[in-house]
Amino acid sequence: MKIRENALLAPLTTLEVGGPAKFLVEATTEDDVVESFEFARSHGLAVFVLGGGSNVLISDHGFEGLVIKIAHSSIEAGGDFITAAAGEDWDAFVDHTVGMHLAGVECLSGIPGTVGGTPVQNVGAYGQEVSETIVSIRCFDRTNGKFVDLSNEQCGFTYRSSIFNSTMRDRYVVLSVTFLLIKGGKPKIAYKDLIEFFDGREPTVAETRAAVLSIRRSKSMVIDRADPNRRSAGSFFKNPIVNKEKFDQIREAFNENVPHFPARATNIKIPAAWLIERSGFQKGYSMGNAGISTNHTLAIVNRGGATAKDIINLKNAIQNAVSEKFGIELVPEPIFVGDL
Repeated sequence: MKIRENALLAPLTTLEVGGPAKFLVEATTEDDVVESFEFARSHGLAVFVLGGGSNVLISDHGFEGLVIKIAHSSIEAGGDFITAAAGEDWDAFVDHTVGMHLAGVECLSGIPGTVGGTPVQNVGAYGQEVSETIVSIRCFDRTNGKFVDLSNEQCGFTYRSSIFNSTMRDRYVVLSVTFLLIKGGKPKIAYKDLIEFFDGREPTVAETRAAVLSIRRSKSMVIDRADPNRRSAGSFFKNPIVNKEKFDQIREAFNENVPHFPARATNIKIPAAWLIERSGFQKGYSMGNAGISTNHTLAIVNRGGATAKDIINLKNAIQNAVSEKFGIELVPEPIFVGDL
């Protein structure tokens, strides 16, 4: 196991900002993970576990500890069950399952990052969430230094949340994920964009993947080196969930058809993009070297040379404007690392 000192972290993230790590190790085996934590413990170091870097914002000062990049990758299939190592590229995994005619994650095509990062945030897109097909997750339990297998129920999945980023944050390191996918199953066509795209026709999982990639590409939500909007962490804010009384207040105040979706219980989900735009921030808005994607209001982008401070300043400006206008606090999706 090779430990690097003063290692650059910005190139390991999709935002491409942030300072160096005091120490960095790439863990390609489960033993590497254990050994990395032992190194950190013996040297009194804080630890941050990094996956594909697609959902993190790292401080300009970097991280004064050990960054463990989960880099082991493998895919094992048995019937409808398929297990992928945490370091496996997520979109490559989706492509692999679609090639096997397995339904269940096709709408999650084009999402950057690794397999291990998807259950942490309960990644979802186009009407599908990763928790719908997860059977179990193999983890390293930092509390007692043991390997454990957690069932779907034990992961506490809710909208963009799990025990991994809430009640038990920093306890478990995801090592592999087992999914139950359906051979020859029908794709999930529940999202408005996909319903309109296929216009009543029943597509295959491969056609659904192609459609999702096309739609995401039109919104600069697929990593493309030629796209000036590519340096982002995807959707920067979660869609807020409000009660019916709050929703009715907003609808009455604006006297227009406020876009919304049903949420848990009797609550209502309002698109964060709509709130941001109504608060004065349009596609292409810029604040120094940080800005909003020209194709997607929810994506804060590094326009080139941006610092973490630039990203935070724009984030704060958006949050303050939405709070003042709607009385809603937008919650960021990315994980903030270091002194921000």
